[in-house]
Amino acid sequence: MTADDSYGRLDDDYPAYTMGRAADMLGTTPGFLRAIGEAGLITPLRSKGGHRRYSRYQLRIAARARELVDHGTPVEAACRIVILEDQLEEAQRINAEHRRAAGSPNPPAAA
Repeated sequence: MTADDSYGRLDDDYPAYTMGRAADMLGTTPGFLRAIGEAGLITPLRSKGGHRRYSRYQLRIAARARELVDHGTPVEAACRIVILEDQLEEAQRINAEHRRAAGSPNPPAAA
């Protein structure tokens, strides 16, 4: 098994990245990560020493927020948009499951 193989097997929810590493990966600052944490977008886990640790899932969410901020959206608004996008995606997934369970594979046409 190579390092690439083991990286691909990491759980998306495993808090593998320190704040500094996460900021480097996103091309942002630790302050940005603190700001989106304070806005309630992500809640990093803490190491025994109290250091923030981020998962790959959290980094994907932070990257989306950064994209919005880079286009001029205030941090708080960007966080709210990302939360609403996530809720919409989950609702659509649940609706698709219900349609499949009911035997209707095709979604109804939008009005």
